[in-house]
Amino acid sequence: MDIGLQIKKFREQQKISQEELALKVFVSRQTISNWETNKSCPDVKSLITLSNIFNVSLDDFIKEDIKEMRKIVEKEATKKFHMISMVFLMELIVVAVSAYPLFSIKGNIGIVIWLCLFTITLYTASKIEKFKKVYDIQTYKEILAFIDGKQLTHDETQQELGKRNYQKIIFALITGVITLIICFIVISIFQYSTN
Repeated sequence: MDIGLQIKKFREQQKISQEELALKVFVSRQTISNWETNKSCPDVKSLITLSNIFNVSLDDFIKEDIKEMRKIVEKEATKKFHMISMVFLMELIVVAVSAYPLFSIKGNIGIVIWLCLFTITLYTASKIEKFKKVYDIQTYKEILAFIDGKQLTHDETQQELGKRNYQKIIFALITGVITLIICFIVISIFQYSTN
């Protein structure tokens, strides 16, 4: 964050000492020093007072800090999305690999355990979908660009927007097929267990 550099720059441009600025902002000289060395940050009231003293808009005064904060938030969001995606992948593998062993257990306990695992996987999938909706990423290319911290060009964005409708249809078809497969497996297991 460079709010301290901004304060120092504007203070020196106006040829004001730290003591004089401290008197105008109603803080100690040490507080001004801490702000300029980024040991602490001014509160909102002090930021407004400083922008008035330096005769600059608050937006211009903290613009670089806002850009820096936005980058930090985007990096955190990318890490979170990547982590949730990895958890989802692991859950899918567990659900797929555990299906046969759990369904082989006599009685319904194996089916209940598998359905619990499947429910957890669906919950994680819903978290991913919610995340994608918040950041407006739907297509594979948009997701990769988001993870890499890149922006798509205007033309690429328009192409990806055009693909979204087809993806919804394909997603619905795949969901239907998966549901049919699960129903077939459950029916087969019930028939096997009753015989």
